[in-house]
Amino acid sequence: MKEGKPSARDRILAAAAGQIAREGIDGVRIARIAMEAGVSTALVHYHFETRDALLAEALDYSYSHAGDARISSGELPAASHAERLQSMIEQCLPTTPSLEQDWVLWVELWLRAARHPELRPVAEELYARLHAWFRDEIATGVDDGEFARCDPDEVTDRLLALLDGYGIRTLIGDGAIPLERARDAVSSALACDLGLGETLTAGKAAADQAGDPARKAARAASRPVRTAPSM
Repeated sequence: MKEGKPSARDRILAAAAGQIAREGIDGVRIARIAMEAGVSTALVHYHFETRDALLAEALDYSYSHAGDARISSGELPAASHAERLQSMIEQCLPTTPSLEQDWVLWVELWLRAARHPELRPVAEELYARLHAWFRDEIATGVDDGEFARCDPDEVTDRLLALLDGYGIRTLIGDGAIPLERARDAVSSALACDLGLGETLTAGKAAADQAGDPARKAARAASRPVRTAPSM
């Protein structure tokens, strides 16, 4: 097998994930998965003992790979932490056909995990990785003086909850929450948490100020301190 060429198992999982996104879990058929993956149904059954085992792994595969692609794909803007966060928000909303498909799969997984506890670690793992991605960017921005002092974990938890809520409304085509409104609402809420005013676009000005030690100290001293609640 040539380096980089998907294995038969990966092709089966990708085909299954595509079917789930298009037709839902109940619409998945082994024969159609095999045809799309370019393998025999016997090979599908060789890799996966049951249909449920295939579906569980397909959801895990898609959920994990989408997270990997999102977290590692492309270069984020380097001008400021705020601009980087804006780009990260863009990658976490259904802004493209590919991300729309990912969202459909995630919703299927959330519903499935609610009924099947064995799938819950899959969702928990991706949330943990997304949390770390945003949390590290926020914490670095605080350390650099670009953002107000805050609890990065607490801010990230609120951010992910907003992304989920607005993302679902956008995904289903809710006319009250078009994509642009969802993007602006999430960005504005995060900007407020980080002491940037009404929008993350203020982050560039904050980054410019952060280069001046006196301004950096003044910004830090003037902001309220948010700490995690004691246990």
